Amino acid sequence: MSRTVIAGIDSSTQSTKVLRVDAETGEILSKTSAPHPDGTSVNPERWWEALASQGDLDDVAALSVSAQQHGMVALDASGTPVHDALLWNDTRSAPQAKALREALGAESWAREIGIVPVPSFTVTKLAWLAENHPELADRVDQVMLPHDWLTWRLAGRPETATTDRSDASGTGYYSVPEGRYRDDILRLAFGRSPRLPRVLAPAEAAGRTSSGALIAAGCGDNAGAALGLGLVPGEVVISIGTSGTVFAPSAARIQDPSGAVAGFADATGHNLPLLATINAARTLSASSRMLNVDLDELDALASAGAPDAGGLTLIPYLDGERTPDLPHATGTMTGLTRANLTPENMARASVLGLLCTLSDALERLRAQGVSAKRIVLIGGGSMSRSVRRAAAEIFDTEVVVPPSAEYVALGAARQAAWALSGATEPPTWTRSTEQTYEPTGASWAAEVRGRFTAARIATYGI
Repeated sequence: MSRTVIAGIDSSTQSTKVLRVDAETGEILSKTSAPHPDGTSVNPERWWEALASQGDLDDVAALSVSAQQHGMVALDASGTPVHDALLWNDTRSAPQAKALREALGAESWAREIGIVPVPSFTVTKLAWLAENHPELADRVDQVMLPHDWLTWRLAGRPETATTDRSDASGTGYYSVPEGRYRDDILRLAFGRSPRLPRVLAPAEAAGRTSSGALIAAGCGDNAGAALGLGLVPGEVVISIGTSGTVFAPSAARIQDPSGAVAGFADATGHNLPLLATINAARTLSASSRMLNVDLDELDALASAGAPDAGGLTLIPYLDGERTPDLPHATGTMTGLTRANLTPENMARASVLGLLCTLSDALERLRAQGVSAKRIVLIGGGSMSRSVRRAAAEIFDTEVVVPPSAEYVALGAARQAAWALSGATEPPTWTRSTEQTYEPTGASWAAEVRGRFTAARIATYGI
């Protein structure tokens, strides 16, 4: 039986990945990957080269691009970047973010835009360009995001670029509640309003490739992951990667003046409130380095430690922290005694500190009225058995672990299948579960959460 093949593209900070997928079943037929240069700014051509190096896409009926959010791609009238693209993790625009927050006030940003400016967001990067390189800013004709730029290239560089609501919602100059760009915000940050991509509906097509494949709207990476996982209300994703993310689908729009919960849009026409933590899987790698063991050995040590780490409490703000907003914080270990200072307890404290940091973010999401009946645990850190086993107790919620997969690229593929079908809803693909963990109400978990909160307040005052 012939099958319709579609492609999902994930252009992340580190690499471009391409999945070829069966449009009807969601079965992954092949996977390829190519790396990106390291750093927080890059010539967008490197993304195109990484995609092109994986072969042509002439065999697919449709494709879609999901990519890292917030990156600034500023082009002149010939379509040439005036500056390397500034990525989400480029923090040089911190002064501009502060000035923008103060100009309108956090309450207004949260109410009118949906997010409060931090250096990740595109609007702050445009402000940085205007302030530090006015001669380059004067040349800017249009501004895109990474997924917009790749979609534009795949479509043959049309006169008008396209984007989607999920990615536009992370710029800082797109109003989620109003569903439109805010020229006044652009003028405030950049001095004028350059051309911007047209915002497509979730299942709308952006164009076709030179071989005739339909190009779907594309989306931001977190929206892609949500679509790839097939999230339903009541499910919250906790992703333990280089950074941690906590996000969930929501019909309600979130307004958080603290800036902790970003009121992003998703790729289906609804909302995707999200929190991020700076410290996640690297907490485990740092602990393994300190104990002079590999990650598997760290996992074994943590599994052998006392459930509550013998009273040790690690606050793993090793690189500062975003949730809570403590950019200059450092890590703290409390409760040290001669009796509990063992490699097993140190490893266990690392796992528990990581989970308590994510639990803090989860509680902030719940405080915004987002239902969290089930946690979907993904990311490299979720491969740890000790993390999996402790997660349900620390979160006090059922935890399901799906098989390891490229869910951002899979979400892009699902969007491509949706656009190709012309249906009103995305196709239903089965999500399998590798393991499920139920909380038992273990007393040690409540004690650990209490110790963590007390130590955080005592050390940082919040």
